[in-house]
Amino acid sequence: MNLNKYEAVFILDIRKVDDEGEAFSKELAELIKSFGGEMIESISMGRKQFAREIGKRKAGIYWNYIFTLPADKADDIRKKFKLDDRLVRSLVLQYDRPE
Repeated sequence: MNLNKYEAVFILDIRKVDDEGEAFSKELAELIKSFGGEMIESISMGRKQFAREIGKRKAGIYWNYIFTLPADKADDIRKKFKLDDRLVRSLVLQYDRPE
């Protein structure tokens, strides 16, 4: 099975998470594992103010993830969290930084 490396940034709604996103991170790691991938790194970047309000929200909790997944499962991650009300924004990209 061919695994691709991905990087994802999720901005969590401060009002919807009460543990700075720890539970969300564990849920994402379990989902990736269930798809046959592996979480390499999850970094909390903390609370940050937005330059402009996003849906009446002035700040969010930023998380950066690096993980591997089978190529056909990346869209499943995007779809799963597209309607999640804990997220303000999300971005999943193929990881292409040099080692």
